[in-house]
Amino acid sequence: MNILVTGANRGLGLAFASHYLHQGDQVWACYRSDPGALIELNTASLHLVQWDVRQMPAAETLAKLPQAIDIVINNAGIYGPAKMAGQSLDNIEPETMLDVFDINCVGALRVVQAVKDRVIKSRGIIANISSKMGSSGDNGSGGCYAYRASKAALVIISKSMAVDLKPQGVRVITLHPGWVRTDMTAHTGEIDARESVNGMCKVINQIDEYEPGAFVAWDEELVPY
Repeated sequence: MNILVTGANRGLGLAFASHYLHQGDQVWACYRSDPGALIELNTASLHLVQWDVRQMPAAETLAKLPQAIDIVINNAGIYGPAKMAGQSLDNIEPETMLDVFDINCVGALRVVQAVKDRVIKSRGIIANISSKMGSSGDNGSGGCYAYRASKAALVIISKSMAVDLKPQGVRVITLHPGWVRTDMTAHTGEIDARESVNGMCKVINQIDEYEPGAFVAWDEELVPY
């Protein structure tokens, strides 16, 4: 299969790339400016693509991608300032909201707009990586305004993608990776990136068991929204 992963230079993105390479798939691994640990994955099945999701891809970037894409993993994202330092009710700034929203939500939309015809060609899958922190039903601690809002919005656009692309045979799902030990969580958490990705890939493999645009956690549980 042909797999496209954004934000693939570290954390969950790197784990996704490694997972699909191990399965024998062809992986197009996207990164913003630094390929990071991707350069250590020395295999002809890995294709490095510099793509900042804050912008639509240039023609030369698109030329590096396959004509048919089986799975898109929209993983690129940022947390923004720390919860109390810049995402509390008293100090959240409009610029912070817009910056985080642009990458976490609009970035995923840009990716799909750019490659949807290639996904349609393979009747493929789009997996958007959100977070339970974007669930209003799960929010009991408040704060994190920019991150929560961006991840909630991603759930909504993911559902619309699922509806709009279903007639073309494309399936869309939204995933919650769990509390993962990555740079974003300062390596705190309950599971590591490999365990999270193994679980999410199992959900992707079982996508037809869920409603289009469903919000599903790495452990196969539906996330309240």
